[in-house]
Amino acid sequence: MRDLGKINSRQVYGLWKNLTVCLIAVVAVLVFSKILPYYLSPVVALLVASGLYMYIYNERLNTIRKCIIPSIAVLYGIVCYAFLTIILNLMHVWGLFTMPHEFVFFTDPFIPALILNPVSCVILIIVYFERKHMKPCIDCRSRLSLGGQRGAGGLLNFESHLQLKNFIFMSAFLSLAVWCYYQFSYINVNINGRDTYIFTWLTVIGVFLDWLYFSWRYYNLYLDLKENNELITPSELRDMTAKTYIRYYVVCGNNLYLTQHAYDPNSGSSEVVDTPFFTKQTMNGAFGEDVKRLIERMTGIEGGELKFFYGRKSPDDDKHSLLRYFYFLDGEITDYPELAQEGEWVSFDKVKFLYSNMPNGMAELAVFDITRLATIMLTEKIFDEEGFRKSGIKSYSPTFNLHEVRKSKIDFQDDKWIQISLFNSDTPFFKLKKWWRNRNRRINKLN
Repeated sequence: MRDLGKINSRQVYGLWKNLTVCLIAVVAVLVFSKILPYYLSPVVALLVASGLYMYIYNERLNTIRKCIIPSIAVLYGIVCYAFLTIILNLMHVWGLFTMPHEFVFFTDPFIPALILNPVSCVILIIVYFERKHMKPCIDCRSRLSLGGQRGAGGLLNFESHLQLKNFIFMSAFLSLAVWCYYQFSYINVNINGRDTYIFTWLTVIGVFLDWLYFSWRYYNLYLDLKENNELITPSELRDMTAKTYIRYYVVCGNNLYLTQHAYDPNSGSSEVVDTPFFTKQTMNGAFGEDVKRLIERMTGIEGGELKFFYGRKSPDDDKHSLLRYFYFLDGEITDYPELAQEGEWVSFDKVKFLYSNMPNGMAELAVFDITRLATIMLTEKIFDEEGFRKSGIKSYSPTFNLHEVRKSKIDFQDDKWIQISLFNSDTPFFKLKKWWRNRNRRINKLN
């Protein structure tokens, strides 16, 4: 299953391209605000933000999976800068309070960096801590069920966090430098060469040096991935035969049949706990009786109940699919002391303990699948389909077992309960946010 964790070379290029576009947007706001009349500075920022928004929108439509959270953070920073500048200047004009000339775009000199850098820093920090609740992040996590968190998913996740941290530290450093100079060295007479360097070109140079570092980083990352055979080029994707990977979880009562000697290419451990029943078929999809015959042959047990868990296609191509199934056996585990594959029966309580306390000892896909199963089962017990708690007792903490999974009529393929687990009545201002979402949906339908 190593192919599932490989990284598309276009994803590495996408990391560099997204970063480059963000940095160009920041430079464009500063430079054009300096070249054009000062009162056009908010207009320039909004125009740059519009271009960045269109770029992000096109990236979301792209079939190649890329993390756009850093781009969204920069977009929010530019938009907030534009509106905050307008609001401050309107309040100044209306006489609500008086601001220094450096903050008023009707006077000379107006210094955008004094507002842009700290505002961007604050917005970037907010996005960094709230990113997991943002829709692009939620959608991406729901697609990461093919290939695990490491591999392509892990690379995008790590690099997007790194880019956000980098933006935060860079904006914080530039804010500190600009404001310290403004407070202690700047003379409010006219803008000299040193002032221009600090207020404009220091940020531009900082952005350029940042771009050089990440260009070097992603070039070396590309070479390392290629050398370690962890990279798939577009031509290789076109020539690749369609494959369907199938994972089976064999269940008897409240026990899972697992092996402690599984190999996981995404894990740092040499051996991990995982289901011993998985197979690869050179076909695009697997259906019905063929799937059941495969698990009957692998277990040596016929007559069990096959139940579809869920499956995903690779978000980057249509060549790979990964399906999960439950295979429920009647009776007791003493009726099946040995199956055709090496392993042992493990109580689900022990599996949950291992999952909660030693997840690194389990195969990554097993952890991912248990997370999905637990999230859906528990969310369905706590909340209704509208996201409201079924019980008024907030401390209510249900549990579940494999008997319930077998009897359950829940469609585990549907992400509905995943969405509810992330947005429900425990979310601050839930009713207001829900009303706003429903309103936007109605408007989109009318359009």
